[in-house]
Amino acid sequence: MLDPHELYEVAGDLPELDEPVLVQALTGFVDAGSAIQLSREHLLDQLEGRVLATFDLDQLLDYRSRRPPMIFVEDHWESYEQPSLDLHLLRDQLGTEFLLLAGPEPDLQWERFIAAVTGLIERLGVRLTIGLNAIPMAVPHTRPVGVTAHATDKSLLGDRESWLQRVQVPASVGNLLEFRLGASGHDALGYAAHVPHYLAQTAFPAASELLLDSISSSTGLALPTGQLRAAAAMVREEVDKQVADDEQASRLVASLEQQYDAFLRGRQGNLLADQTGPLPTADELGAELERFLAERSKDNDN
Repeated sequence: MLDPHELYEVAGDLPELDEPVLVQALTGFVDAGSAIQLSREHLLDQLEGRVLATFDLDQLLDYRSRRPPMIFVEDHWESYEQPSLDLHLLRDQLGTEFLLLAGPEPDLQWERFIAAVTGLIERLGVRLTIGLNAIPMAVPHTRPVGVTAHATDKSLLGDRESWLQRVQVPASVGNLLEFRLGASGHDALGYAAHVPHYLAQTAFPAASELLLDSISSSTGLALPTGQLRAAAAMVREEVDKQVADDEQASRLVASLEQQYDAFLRGRQGNLLADQTGPLPTADELGAELERFLAERSKDNDN
């Protein structure tokens, strides 16, 4: 393996910190409802902080699979949206310092990247690493947003119940980082918000609100969620209105509600929406509702 330390550049000297929490919010394969992206953008916008280290994305990113946008105006290129993967030092609303790893999930050199992040975790004395995720689920938007928690040590989970039993999913850098940290004796925790799979392609701030609330409940960090809560209320109102205007869509949501409520009563089954195969009844219902909402959005834009 090439030297992991050469993957990033430190902005000045690394500070002396008091066993901070590290929140890793990497977006790549799955970010249902853009919940991870909304979470990290909200933290960076609402809290004071600075960049501690910047990773060399030319070594980590496959630009052909995720091409950054450029703006062309009349006869020239006006701008290029430069991607970045940075380690930020932020202060919560009470002044407590914590770290945020924010940016695109690396496409290449996963093990080297994880070794680099692990090295920074050890140099900065991180006591707990928390990963954010958002997954499409066969759940209705009319029920409270759920979250799946997982950790390197079961004691970190408290009294949270599992939504899933055993599933096989494609790997991600964030989940592999948690796995590797556990193997090396570091505490790590992850939260995956459950986003209605028919809304997975649109912004769903309720999931972001839950992710930040979950971080606060497990660490004591005072993270702002007011704006996300207000945005979530607006999204809920708009979706409710669109569904209420169509009898078929109302029936579809009612079917998802029945399945969701039955699951909670029995705590059996698996609500994870399989993106590679259809779910019994729920996937078909969700697909129809997704098409309905997309058509309504087009109509509203015209």
